[in-house]
Amino acid sequence: MTNLRIGHGYDVHRLVEGRPLILGGVTVPYEKGLLGHSDADVLTHAVMDALLGAAGMEDIGSLFPDNDQAFLNISSLLLLERVAARLQDSGVQVVNLDATLIVQAPKIAPYRGEMRRNLAQALGIEVDQVGIKATTEEHLGFTGDGSGMAAHAVALVERLPR
Repeated sequence: MTNLRIGHGYDVHRLVEGRPLILGGVTVPYEKGLLGHSDADVLTHAVMDALLGAAGMEDIGSLFPDNDQAFLNISSLLLLERVAARLQDSGVQVVNLDATLIVQAPKIAPYRGEMRRNLAQALGIEVDQVGIKATTEEHLGFTGDGSGMAAHAVALVERLPR
C-alpha cells in the first residue's frame, strides 16, 4: 500500500475597492482587492485546503476561523507556514502542488514566478514542486464579470513512516 495521498482545495472571494489584491503572497497592482477576514489570498487558501485534505486534517475554516480576531488581515503565507508545520509534525511531506487561478483580470503571468517562490518557501519545498496557472472564464459568471476570483489546487503528499 502506498503512502501517497491527494487533496483538492477550492476558494473564492469577492473583489471590492479599497483592499489590496494579494495572490500567492504577491501584492498585484489592480483597482480592486479580495474581500475576506484575512488578506483573502484566494490562491494560498486553495493550496492550504488541498494540503490539509490530502493529509486528512481539518480545513482552513476550522483551523483559522473568520470569527477569530487573531486572523484579521493576517498574511495567508503565515497561515500556510502554520499548515506546513502541522504537516511536518504529522509526518506528512509535500510531493507537489498545482493550482489554477480563475480570474478575468489582471494578468497573472508577470507575477507567477514570485507566487511560486513564496508558496515553496512557506512550505519548505523546491519551486519546481509548485505549479501555478491562470485562466479566464471568457466573461462568464462571477469571475468572468470581474466580481470575484476563484482558485483550485491539488496537492500530492506522502505520509512518511514513523
